[in-house]
Amino acid sequence: MQSVNKTNGFKLSVMTLAIMNVTAVVSLRGLASEAIYGIQSAFYYLFAAIVFLIPTAMVAAELAAMYASKQGGVFRWVGEAYGPRVGFLAIWLQWIQSTIWYPTVLTFGAVSIAFIGTDPTADAALASNRVFTLVVVLAIYWIATFIALRGLDWVGKVSKWGGIIGTIVPAGILILLAIIYLAKGGHNYLNTHVSFFPDLTNFSNLVLASSIFLFYAGMEMMGIHVMEVDNPKRNYPRAIVIGSLVTVLIFILGTFALGIVVPAKDISLTQTLLIGFDNYFSFLRMSWLGSVVAIALVFGVLAGVLTWVSGPSKGIFTVGRAGYLPPFFQKTNSRGVQRNILLVQGVIVTILGMLFVVMPSVQSFYQILSQLTVLLYLIMYMLMFSSAIVLRYKRPQLERPFRLGRGNALMWILGGLGFAGSLLAFVLSFIPPSQIAVGSKSVWFSVLIVGSLVVVIIPFIIYALRKPSWKAADADIEPFGE
Repeated sequence: MQSVNKTNGFKLSVMTLAIMNVTAVVSLRGLASEAIYGIQSAFYYLFAAIVFLIPTAMVAAELAAMYASKQGGVFRWVGEAYGPRVGFLAIWLQWIQSTIWYPTVLTFGAVSIAFIGTDPTADAALASNRVFTLVVVLAIYWIATFIALRGLDWVGKVSKWGGIIGTIVPAGILILLAIIYLAKGGHNYLNTHVSFFPDLTNFSNLVLASSIFLFYAGMEMMGIHVMEVDNPKRNYPRAIVIGSLVTVLIFILGTFALGIVVPAKDISLTQTLLIGFDNYFSFLRMSWLGSVVAIALVFGVLAGVLTWVSGPSKGIFTVGRAGYLPPFFQKTNSRGVQRNILLVQGVIVTILGMLFVVMPSVQSFYQILSQLTVLLYLIMYMLMFSSAIVLRYKRPQLERPFRLGRGNALMWILGGLGFAGSLLAFVLSFIPPSQIAVGSKSVWFSVLIVGSLVVVIIPFIIYALRKPSWKAADADIEPFGE
């Protein structure tokens, strides 16, 4: 979220930036939701990469390069196009969606902890226990918050090693296990006799697939590094293409690996990844390794949460100090960490955790919050894509160190593709998935519609109530249009 200053001489290589793209985007917790579709999941991954992943990375790169010397991230990009009120909405959505997202990723963490045991049946029962899940969700979140309050040094160390140990290594192991399993004659449950192209006329089958867009969320963050690459016009697109290909391959092969060992009818959004590892290790008579992988995945969850706890909250904090949030939200601790925002964020996460009491199962809670997260983040993305196009006409004179095409055609293609893809996923996200019991449909629609409206309205109310006294004396966000 912070501005990216001019480079100090250090340059990122193409491969380094490509690897950064992979580690920033890849998460294994969502593989189960696509494993339901078998080989057709590959179509959805490729489709989302073409209409969302690549447009997001390329459009964000142009915007980040344009405003490399100014703070605000999406606040700056959207605000320059539509004004500070809508810019505040964009940064607000980026922060609040991550806050709502925490219980979903932490639910996966709770399931991972449940599977540390050696009895798969008992582990699965514990993972389905709402009280256990709630306690673990809140415990991991507040531990992450405590670490974040210790400063960026702590966050950086845990995030770096957690990403490697808890995401990249398990992904490689999962794919390798599938290869060994098939080579040794294991039964393949993946349905390979269906068409690669799904029936796109069946909207209920597209609902879970729409959430795949958020598998690729966060790629816009990589745009801030565009000026730290030698010859960015040539090398940045190369890094994006390489990173995107590796990301898509991990998702496709990882999803296939789960589908091979877990029948589609038995897939659970929260438990299937751990069950898949257990099944592979049992087949190879190495069941004890399931507990090792579960511990690694928990570490990966903690690392992912830490990255997001310290990121979007820092962005909304920086913008808030420019006069967009009351002084209470601008308070820091002795290490300069945005203490009050983190504490308020924690209260919201705790309240959301209490929704376990009204949802029929952990899985339905996981799904409805995931869908609400999708809706909010996609609104921000639609604002970002449209802003990039608007700025081509509103700010044509601004230097664009990284520019998509000589004219405006390529920006219209990529920005329009990203906007249309985001809009499609937004609409589909309101449809209850037929594959998963979500309880009362009235509760489903109420949470999504009312939740989205409330979250979108709040920043406009805050903006209308703002006072000159809210602006910190040393706030350094430049005015728009300069």
